[in-house]
Amino acid sequence: MTIAAHDGTDDIMFDLAQDGRVARISLNRAEARNAIPTASWSMLADAAENAVADGARTVIVRSAVTGIFSAGADFSDLEGLAGDPAGQHAMRSAMSGALARLTKLPVATIAAVDGGCFGAGVALAMACDLRVAGHAAQFSIPPARLGIGYPQEDVFRLVSLVGPGQAARLLLTGERIGADEAHRIGLVELIGHSAHVAAGSLAPLCAQSSPTSVAMLKQAIAAAAAGVRTGAEFDQAFERAFDGADFAEGIAAMRARRAPEFEG
Repeated sequence: MTIAAHDGTDDIMFDLAQDGRVARISLNRAEARNAIPTASWSMLADAAENAVADGARTVIVRSAVTGIFSAGADFSDLEGLAGDPAGQHAMRSAMSGALARLTKLPVATIAAVDGGCFGAGVALAMACDLRVAGHAAQFSIPPARLGIGYPQEDVFRLVSLVGPGQAARLLLTGERIGADEAHRIGLVELIGHSAHVAAGSLAPLCAQSSPTSVAMLKQAIAAAAAGVRTGAEFDQAFERAFDGADFAEGIAAMRARRAPEFEG
């Protein structure tokens, strides 16, 4: 299944292709180096949610354009924001709302970054659960060179991944770093010759996991990143899982020395 999402022009911003339990959302706006217009952010979240509704257990966000993951927010949109408070709010809200929807998906999400990943493109990658970089990937967050800031939700995600010192380095300088350095500081989890190939190998492993466990563990990871050490709701979710069908299937599969076949 392939679905094209348009941003109101003749451009195709996102391609959604689904193969069984793995869905791939490909940024596909070559003439703008995959810069994301304000109007397109919600379409990204729609595509991801549609994939999950159609049975995807892992969603890969990637680029269909050689040499670039995303140039970030559409520069022509940014240029028109001076003196336009409503437009400023709309741009920030569209981006933060879409990324929040992406982070709340109950399935695993993987950003496969080949080529350049800049500004809002880094924010998109950080909103995924895992980031895989190809050997030629480059990352930069340049708002300080434009005289603007970075949405607080994205600063929070950046600090959670790389710590306040490295976050300051990236944000205050706009320095461009390669895949090896991004991996060293924790901005990406894995490096491969091709991020597309590496993500394609990782995605089925996530898709084979219990949907109940993945959703529960994603909530726990998000809470831990926000500083939550423990909580009654997490304890109760852990305990209730032993009564679930996924636990029964997991035990049966382990005893039979076969791969589990989780429903849902």
